[in-house]
Amino acid sequence: MERSGLAVETGKPLSLSHDIAMRAFTTPPLRTARLTLRPLAEADVPALFRIHADPLAMRYWSAPVWKDEQRGRDMVARDLDPAITGHLRLGIERMPTDAVPGMLVGTCTLFDIDEQCRRAELGYMLASSAWGQGLMQEALRAFIGHAFDELVLNRLEADTDPRNQRSMRLLERLHFVKEGHFRERWIVDGEVSDAAMFGLLRRDWPAPA
Repeated sequence: MERSGLAVETGKPLSLSHDIAMRAFTTPPLRTARLTLRPLAEADVPALFRIHADPLAMRYWSAPVWKDEQRGRDMVARDLDPAITGHLRLGIERMPTDAVPGMLVGTCTLFDIDEQCRRAELGYMLASSAWGQGLMQEALRAFIGHAFDELVLNRLEADTDPRNQRSMRLLERLHFVKEGHFRERWIVDGEVSDAAMFGLLRRDWPAPA
């Protein structure tokens, strides 16, 4: 539901962005009560396409609805390429239960990583079929905790469409603070939209219970 974007490779050796990218390959999956957050794989392409081909899920996204699976193949290839740095994306996999099969239901991403300021932008996407179950909040609690505790970032930023009340309420539950409103910041498929800008500081993130 959250807008996202592509990170720019800095090319700096041993940079923070390079270190974060490498952790996508070396960090064990993050596990919560119902979810596993882990790097994407080629087998995820059909699920990625189903999620991003859904107009409901893509309503407030920063890119048009996907028309074919090539976008998914490109996404996975970029994530698997160790030469590309500057972002960390994890797939959100719902663990199987007696009632629900295991499946990829979304992604969460750190991108536009600023090495000097230890800052990154946060993006996320959840299949519309998984809405209303608290799954993205559960995933982001683990992901944000990882960003602050393991990656030692100091600030996270998020940009969401102000019409996307579901996304803004989620950010507020995660202790983000609305810091600005940018008029007509996005044009996607000819539609102009504003941006609500949210920020979260490491010192404002609650310690684990």
